[in-house]
Amino acid sequence: MNMSRDKKSAIFLLVILAIIVAVSLVIAMSLRVDPIQETMKNDPVVKILFVHTDDEKNVLATDILLYCPGSDQAVSFNILGNTGAIYKSINRVDRIDAVYKELGMESYKGEIEKLVGKKIPFSVEYTMSDLEFFADYLGGLNVFVPMPVDENGPNGEKWLLPSGAVSLDGDKIKIFETYRLSSESQDDVDDRRQAVFTALLAALRDNKKSVYNARIFPVFAKHFVTNIDYQNFYRLMMQVSDIDTERIVTQTITGSARTVESGQTLLFPLYDGQLIKDVMDQSISSLVTGDYGNQNRAYVLSIKNGTSTQGLARNTSFLMQSAGYEVLETSNAPATDKTIIVNHIGNSEAAKALGKFIRCTNIIDADESESGSSGSAQADFTLIIGKDFDGRIVR
Repeated sequence: MNMSRDKKSAIFLLVILAIIVAVSLVIAMSLRVDPIQETMKNDPVVKILFVHTDDEKNVLATDILLYCPGSDQAVSFNILGNTGAIYKSINRVDRIDAVYKELGMESYKGEIEKLVGKKIPFSVEYTMSDLEFFADYLGGLNVFVPMPVDENGPNGEKWLLPSGAVSLDGDKIKIFETYRLSSESQDDVDDRRQAVFTALLAALRDNKKSVYNARIFPVFAKHFVTNIDYQNFYRLMMQVSDIDTERIVTQTITGSARTVESGQTLLFPLYDGQLIKDVMDQSISSLVTGDYGNQNRAYVLSIKNGTSTQGLARNTSFLMQSAGYEVLETSNAPATDKTIIVNHIGNSEAAKALGKFIRCTNIIDADESESGSSGSAQADFTLIIGKDFDGRIVR
C-alpha cells in the first residue's frame, strides 16, 4: 500500500529535524568552552575565591587561592572580613563581608576583585556544616593547637581541645574555628581559620583517590556552591588537590585600624589599597617564574635605615613581611640618598623581584658592598633604605 503524499512529507520533515538536532548537538559539543583552559589563555595562574560561612551565611573566612596547573605551588590570600572601604555596591563605608551578607556572592566577588586588582574567575562557597562533614568524612583535619582549651563559651557551650598537632573531627573543628579566649585577638581567630582552609586542602590531597571516585565526588560536590558546572568543578578541584600544602604561601591584608562613624573598627589597607595589589602581582610573578618552587622558605631580609626618618626600617619590615619576606633584623646605616638592595645569595631573579616590589633598580652583589654585619651575612638580601624611599616605593 502506497503512503500518501502528506505522510511522506511528514516523515521527511521528521528526518530533517532529527538531522538538524544531531548537527546542533555536535556543534554545541565542539564549541563547549573549557573555562579553565579559556582562563589560562590569558593568565597562567588560576584564581579561585573560597568563601566559608557559618550556617546563617555570615562570612567566617575568605581566601583567594592562586596556583599554576601542573605545579604544586600555591599562594593563599586571606581577605579579612573587617577590611574597610567605601563599597559602591552597598553605597557606604563598611566591612567588606557586609557586601556578602546583603548582596551575595557575585557582588562580594566584585568588591574583592577591585580590592586586589585582579579578576577571579571561579568561586566556591561552603558552610560550617559542610566543613564538619568534610572533617568527619576525611578522617579529621590536621591543625596545631598551641595550648589546651578547656573553657565555656558565651552561650554555655563547652570548648574543649587538646594541645599540639592534632586531627580534629567535625565537632572539634567547629570549636577550633569559633572559640576565642579572653587573651586572644581577632587576628588569632583569623589565623586559625586560615589554618583550617590549608588543612582542608591537605586532606583533599591526602584522600585524592577516594574523594575523586566517580561515586564519592558527587556527594562532596553537594556541599559546595560554585559558579561552574559539575564536570569543570571536578577538574578544578582535581588540580587544587595537587598543591603541596606544606609549602603553601599564606598572605593577608596589612592595614591600619580606624573607628568609623558607625562605631565599627575597620582595617583600612595600607597605601590606599595599593600594597595588596602589589603583593598580589608579586605572588603571581613568583608562581609563574617558579620562585616559590625553588625555595622551602621565604627570602630573609636585613633592613637598614639610611635616612633621618625614625622608625622607617621597622615600618618597612611590616611592609616586607606582608609581601611574604622574613625580616631578620632592622638597624641603622650611614646616610644615603639612594636605596640599595644587596644580593647575598647570587639569585638575580629573586633580587629583581624584590626590586620590582619597591621599584628599586639599584641592586648590587654582596662582594660589591663594603657594608656588612653578622645579621647581613645570614640574610638573603640587605635592603639599605635611602632618602628616595617614601615608605612604599623608591621615587
